[in-house]
Amino acid sequence: MRRDPPVPPSVRLPAGCRTLTVMGRFARWRLVARAHPTISDVLLAGALFVFSLLPVDPPGGPSRAPLTGGAVLIALVGCAALTLRRRRPLPVLAVVTSAVVTALLTDQARGPFVISVAIAAYTVATLTDRRTAALAGGVSALVVGLAATATLGVAWLDPAVVVLLLWFGVAVAAGDAVRSRRAYVAVLEERARRAEQTREEEARRRVAEERLRIARELHDVVAHHIALISVQAGVAGHLLRDQPDAAEEALGHVRAASRTVLDELATLLGVLRQTDEPGGETEPVPSLNRLDALVEGFAAGQPVRWTLAGQPRPLPSAVDVAAYRIIQESLTNAHKHAPGARVAVRLRYDPEGVTIEVRDDGTDPASADPGATPGSGLGLIGMRERAETVGGTFTAGPRPDGGFAVRAVLPAPEEVAE
Repeated sequence: MRRDPPVPPSVRLPAGCRTLTVMGRFARWRLVARAHPTISDVLLAGALFVFSLLPVDPPGGPSRAPLTGGAVLIALVGCAALTLRRRRPLPVLAVVTSAVVTALLTDQARGPFVISVAIAAYTVATLTDRRTAALAGGVSALVVGLAATATLGVAWLDPAVVVLLLWFGVAVAAGDAVRSRRAYVAVLEERARRAEQTREEEARRRVAEERLRIARELHDVVAHHIALISVQAGVAGHLLRDQPDAAEEALGHVRAASRTVLDELATLLGVLRQTDEPGGETEPVPSLNRLDALVEGFAAGQPVRWTLAGQPRPLPSAVDVAAYRIIQESLTNAHKHAPGARVAVRLRYDPEGVTIEVRDDGTDPASADPGATPGSGLGLIGMRERAETVGGTFTAGPRPDGGFAVRAVLPAPEEVAE
């Protein structure tokens, strides 16, 4: 295996690059510690226990006696408690403080064992509120300070005692800063999660609305022409033997309706495949300008009469499409549920909008088709949704003198008509 030669001192990395490398390693260690908190606490407690047994004298204090069993036991109790510092921060602080005070009063404090209280105070500050952390840290600092002054025989302002108390203050302040930062990050993450959830809900809502719109368009387009084909095919079947010319005319209407439904489906599929690219081809949308052709297609198999009141004018596209589809679905329902009955369509323009009324005389029970299946009601639901979408009203139901009536009022004031 090829090995890289050692880097000579003259070409070693500058101090800034070495600092970045150390920071990167420290960041990786922090990630590992967060992923395995229990293991990291055990390693920390073990390292502190080992260093606490080293023959290192505390600054400003007298030389320590040789290592004894009592010193090992006290260090073991205090360091072992640190393994539970995340689960029971306050009890661990009490145990560690008691162990350190005992070590100081019995002259068994060795190495950095006193730092264990600062570690426990830091943990309390990160996991509790600011008042609790300040109170617990202050009590621990006061107790340890009293033990230190009694052991060393010095005043409170002695450098050794001041440095010891500063460790507590720095630990509590650092823990409180970490807790505040974690709370701030948690708030940001919660906001981001809610924003993502809102975006997902909005996307689902738009998908549901688009599915409803496509289903409505398919129902209006396909059901209308299929019903017309069914009616004309029935007419052709009755007239095929006795009136072949009339049957041929009915079959011609069937062919025309078939071509129309294919064209309408092609148009709808084209709209679904459209992109947002400018200049894309668009197909003409249904409009009341095509009402003559719509009524003529139904009048071939059923008497349909339509009247116009008021002065026709351009309507907003949404209102225009809704009006056309409501008339189309009403005629389809009349052919489906009242075959052969007379149908009257009335379209009235007024300054406030447009009113649509479609009425049929009903079906003679003797001429009703026994094999006909009842409707699903989706047609009426779709017409109501179309009317309410543009801010209008819709009513439908049986007439007192027989038959069925549909009425829709769609707002389109003259001043906003396009």
